[in-house]
Amino acid sequence: MTQGVLTGRCLVQGAAEGAVLFAEMGLSFWGGVNPFTGTIIDIHHPLKGQCIAGKILAIPSGRGSCTGSSVLLELILNGHGPAALIFAEDEAILTLGVIVAEEMFGRSIPVVSLGADKFAQLREVRSLRVSNGRLQIDTEAGGKPATAAAASAQTTVALTAADEAMLAGGNGKAAQVAMKIITRMAGILGAAELIDITQAHIDGCIYTGPASLRFARQLCDWGGRVKVPTSLNSISVDQRRWRSLGIDPAAGQPASDLADAYVEMGARPTFTCAPYLLETAPAFGEQIVWAESNAVIYANSVLGARTMKYPDYLDIAIALTGRAPLTGCHVEAHRHATLQIDLPKLGAIDDSFYPLLGYHVGLIAPNEIPVITGLEGAKPSRDDLKAFGAAFGTTSAAPMFHIVGVTPEAATLGQALGSKQPHKRHQVTQDELRASWQELNSATDASVDLVSLGNPHVSVDELARLSDLCRGKRKHTEVAMIVTCGRATYEAAQAAGHIAVLEAFGARVLNDTCWCMITEPVIPPSTRNLMTNSGKYAHYGPGLVGRKAHFGSMAACVEAACEARYASSPPVLVSD
Repeated sequence: MTQGVLTGRCLVQGAAEGAVLFAEMGLSFWGGVNPFTGTIIDIHHPLKGQCIAGKILAIPSGRGSCTGSSVLLELILNGHGPAALIFAEDEAILTLGVIVAEEMFGRSIPVVSLGADKFAQLREVRSLRVSNGRLQIDTEAGGKPATAAAASAQTTVALTAADEAMLAGGNGKAAQVAMKIITRMAGILGAAELIDITQAHIDGCIYTGPASLRFARQLCDWGGRVKVPTSLNSISVDQRRWRSLGIDPAAGQPASDLADAYVEMGARPTFTCAPYLLETAPAFGEQIVWAESNAVIYANSVLGARTMKYPDYLDIAIALTGRAPLTGCHVEAHRHATLQIDLPKLGAIDDSFYPLLGYHVGLIAPNEIPVITGLEGAKPSRDDLKAFGAAFGTTSAAPMFHIVGVTPEAATLGQALGSKQPHKRHQVTQDELRASWQELNSATDASVDLVSLGNPHVSVDELARLSDLCRGKRKHTEVAMIVTCGRATYEAAQAAGHIAVLEAFGARVLNDTCWCMITEPVIPPSTRNLMTNSGKYAHYGPGLVGRKAHFGSMAACVEAACEARYASSPPVLVSD
């Protein structure tokens, strides 16, 4: 058992004691933890089925969705949260959830980061006590407790006169509290100053429970108004049609009210998880604040804009002030890859290859920016990169990736690495990809009852390709096919005739919401197995809706919709 003294860093002060729940894999609270019970529902996580309520949760980091902060806020306020959080490294998303609970609702839990080597020493620890950043770790019988003194997390942040005025309440209560949250996070992130940003994308409009609506309404009641152009992520319902879809008002009304609260604060009702498809997509080098993990990764990696992977609630705090911490991917030096991932020659691949590869690369690079070689001649489309990034963000906490010869900051391998050597190289093999394919294909029989498309939201080009695949056909009567997209995409696709073709096929196209929020009755209660081309949803779906998943290409999804069956077959890599 662990002996001696460990020294960590205190991210949030507080006292707690309890049994330790330890894992060596990061955990996304959104899609990974039930926000009402604290039960871990991610079927791929080693702690699946365990309950974090009242436990000292020790994980290396968060990962996946920016909505993890919202889920943690729900758990803290409903009494089902962990007693404390212990990380291997500084962690922004979950820590922010604790800070919001403390600043706005007077509830908190201690948060400490130990560093990777010291964190590993907790592997066999059964229980511990945390008191204002000090860890007392129970050892073997007769042993003395080890004590870890956690250093202060705060960095001094230089503020302008305008920042100081907001912090003093000169711009109203909402901006004041927002600035308090920003400066606390800036200190934790090591930012010495704040910068102006040009636009924001808000992920906190997803309804995770009463706390999410309570948070937004409080900001509205305090007179909160955004200072920069602000778009809104997918929400939990198709706002214009949720009643006709049979959604219980107990769920549909608060979800709609939450969206309205953000619009009241001045955000545009874009309701899409793919804001890079909007006409307001940022330019290369633009300093922005986006939340929603796939959007952050796409903005940084494909557009070359600059944003952190902002947690829910920090996004709106920054939109209310127009000020963000100067750190992370806002800084050029922090955007370089440290891990090189090499692919062999490609064989027979289809569009399922890119989400599969993104999912697998995230497993290889759970906490660092990778650069991928071997795709120079493949010419992946923007939609391929969208699918790659969404799946990558499911298994990795990193805010971006590079692909040599494809993404704008990776014209050469040296550029992506910042002219340094990678600390590690990894050669992807067919056997590795096959293992990840099997993880995504959790269904144990070939039957398909639901085809799910649009996680992230489909583009006009994808709808055009989908309509070509569906034209002149009709889906199986026992299979539902549902596609999600943003309002702007829907209108453009409708004008081009794509929506009419899909409806003739028997598909239903929904706006505003996305698959990470869709439940029964939109998902037919009789559904046993679903089919998707999204690596992100193939991972999260089984835990979110209790159904097994098939994963494959868009063409395979259409075939499954027609045949009510699917036979899994992974893409092929060819070794030299």
